[in-house]
Amino acid sequence: MTAYNVVRFRTKPGKEKAFVDAHEKVSLNAKGFRKGALIKTGERTFCMVGEWKDMDSLAAARPMMIGVLDTFRDMLEDLGGDLGVTDPVSGTVVAEIG
Repeated sequence: MTAYNVVRFRTKPGKEKAFVDAHEKVSLNAKGFRKGALIKTGERTFCMVGEWKDMDSLAAARPMMIGVLDTFRDMLEDLGGDLGVTDPVSGTVVAEIG
């Protein structure tokens, strides 16, 4: 069943362009990864959405995704509330809207 992961970020001041540039260079060659999009949600705030074949594919790719995060982690600001620099969630599709 199709799965999605969503990760919220906030960049440090002056790091927005470098953050976007870093995402444009990412090539996530993970089994089951279908597509992803980086969405600008506000000033210095972004959300990454990834579509996956299933939760097993998403789970197997977590170490690779953390490796990608590590390439731009220094550009991110702590989100507070014990979240750290990301606020990730994931799950399987229960209803499609179209």
